[in-house]
Amino acid sequence: QVQLVESGGGLVQAGGSLRLSCAASGRNFRDYVMGWFRQAPGKEREFVSGIRWNGGSTFYADSVKGRFTISRDSAKNTVYLQMNSLKPEDTAVYYCAADRLGYMHSLPKNVDDYDYWGQGTQVTVSS
Repeated sequence: QVQLVESGGGLVQAGGSLRLSCAASGRNFRDYVMGWFRQAPGKEREFVSGIRWNGGSTFYADSVKGRFTISRDSAKNTVYLQMNSLKPEDTAVYYCAADRLGYMHSLPKNVDDYDYWGQGTQVTVSS
């Protein structure tokens, strides 16, 4: 079965950087879209960024454009989220997700578009 395992979260000061990793296994992800979401306490889970495994095209939420970069390493079956210029409002649990019908979806940004989820990793940005 599909397994997504996130790592790389932690505590960082505002203006700092973190790189999250998502190790994916259990499938050939060629037709998938891989996404990052986040959920802050008391808030709904929200889309952060996505990448098509085949071709590598990327898309972002407006709130992170220019600060976050998503990428993937096909040889390692791993997706990354490089987060720069972090702000306290970026504090949340970050989740990796996989959309198995990504080849059919133009820009999957809804939680319901994704079929598989990791356990999440905490990112805390202090002011």
